Amino acid sequence: MSKLLRISLERRGVSCTAELLEKQAPRTSAAVWEALADGPLAGPAQHAKYARNEVYTIVPRFGPRIGHENTTVTPIPGDLCYFDFHGGVLDEAFKADQGIDSEAGGIDLAIFYGRNNLLINGDVGWVPGNVFGAIVEGLDVMAEACHDVWRSGSVGERLVYERVGA
Repeated sequence: MSKLLRISLERRGVSCTAELLEKQAPRTSAAVWEALADGPLAGPAQHAKYARNEVYTIVPRFGPRIGHENTTVTPIPGDLCYFDFHGGVLDEAFKADQGIDSEAGGIDLAIFYGRNNLLINGDVGWVPGNVFGAIVEGLDVMAEACHDVWRSGSVGERLVYERVGA
């Protein structure tokens, strides 16, 4: 049976359901699933500056170092991506604002809600993400809410990842 996640924009009261891609990204899927065993992973929601149709949060490091697995630089609507950012990659002001440890960095968990995304960052170049899940229910309402994060702002919004039925 497939392992499912619920991803929510807490303040907006919107959620979607995603299936882990255990065959395509076994290490990443297992690390995320295990990290969720103790409860949700959540943090301040951010809308991407460069990638286009992406909402993400950065959470404290969890699990083993995974490396690249099932990577893309052109995610499609409904993709869930995992990025491992060491402290030196993230902007100092961003780390201070988000309460991210300067040395450790963090794990970026992102959802992509529209087309024509390109994972390139002006500071570091191409940023491949591990595609570890696919939204299977509720993408339309989540896409509307994510667009509103871009249009109206992310202040006070939290992006929450949790297990469904386990």
